[in-house]
Amino acid sequence: MNYQETVDYLYQQLPMFTRVGASALKADLHNTLELCKQLGDPQHKFKSIHVAGTNGKGSTSHMLAAIFQQAGYKTGLYTSPHLLDFRERIRINGEMMSKEFVVEFVKQIQPTIEQLAPSFFELTVAMAFEYFALEQVDIAIIEVGLGGRLDSTNVITPELSVITNISYDHMHILGNTLPEIAGEKAGIIKANVPVVISETQPEIQSVFIDKAAFLGAPIHFADREWLLQESEFSQGHLSLGVQHTHSGDMKRFHTDLTGQYQMKNIMGVLSAVKVLQQAGWELPEQTVFTALAHVKKLTGLRGRWEIISHDPLTIFDVGHNEAGVTEIVQQLKHMVYRHLHIVTGFVKDKEVRKVLPLFPAAATYYFCKAQLPRAMDQQELAEMAHESGLRGHAYESVQQAFQAAKQQAHKDDLVLVCGSFFVVAEVM
Repeated sequence: MNYQETVDYLYQQLPMFTRVGASALKADLHNTLELCKQLGDPQHKFKSIHVAGTNGKGSTSHMLAAIFQQAGYKTGLYTSPHLLDFRERIRINGEMMSKEFVVEFVKQIQPTIEQLAPSFFELTVAMAFEYFALEQVDIAIIEVGLGGRLDSTNVITPELSVITNISYDHMHILGNTLPEIAGEKAGIIKANVPVVISETQPEIQSVFIDKAAFLGAPIHFADREWLLQESEFSQGHLSLGVQHTHSGDMKRFHTDLTGQYQMKNIMGVLSAVKVLQQAGWELPEQTVFTALAHVKKLTGLRGRWEIISHDPLTIFDVGHNEAGVTEIVQQLKHMVYRHLHIVTGFVKDKEVRKVLPLFPAAATYYFCKAQLPRAMDQQELAEMAHESGLRGHAYESVQQAFQAAKQQAHKDDLVLVCGSFFVVAEVM
């Protein structure tokens, strides 16, 4: 098989959560452990940082990767899902793995695939671990796919665990309350391995404190270690001034990640860096500042309040759940525009009825359906949105919706594409 045939084989043969939903998930780590065993347990051959959370884990992973990369370490990065190219999931120093590696890996492990019938995610995790081990990375930043406790990535023993925001998402899998969801995310906390919690949430902090205490894991709440003293948002960047609560040290820096919601993630990253410095990693302060100013360039991060064009101002954001949409709406309050156009679509298993009322009523909506089985029908979405006071039309495809928004938008308007990774991917 050539590269395209190999990727098609993976999509068609292996159950894929992003396409079919919960039926692709396995209720234990058996397949991942078996795949890794067949490969000689590559997950134990490199150092790692494990990042979980409902929102912010992707941005946090990319920021940490940028910092290690800028500091001169050979840095692996595993994230999901991808936007345009399957290989975006597995990178070293910002470069996607080679097509040749994908072909050879699948060819080598195909008998095991036929025998085990792993999920798409289980296989890609094993692929990432094998790639990082073969390439002898100094460290790999590993983003959890879903949850934590039973996530395929949870077979590593990292240098540090990081848990970002916890909010309602995938409740049919992770639980119906925030403490239940937090309990699943807390599953990445390991014995004697430090853990950073990016955001203190009073209703669930005890979940993390108790789990960390039980395992003897030092715990750090980032927003208790850093105080935001100043912030300035412009269309191109975010400037921050933060003060360390114990030392009183003031740090000012810029980042090319433009969403204001990144402030919470950045504090988690700063606390993570402090823990890692104390553990002996050489991450000089100036290196950290330089890396945060060039995260997109260093790592290839896309789709987080990403400004695509200015005439009209067009922004892509992959925010897709209650907390993500809340942050998007908060960000909109800082924007200057004549009228707002929102292109959006969701997958069926999201709490869409809870999310839609969060959107601004004073906007024109373009409802669409991404090309995957999990996607919600655009007509159904439009009817649901109308019940929440949102006005707009349904379109057969994401591209039709986006073209309609661009045609109707005045040069001083704002066009926002959000609601799903897959909607943003299809527009890209």
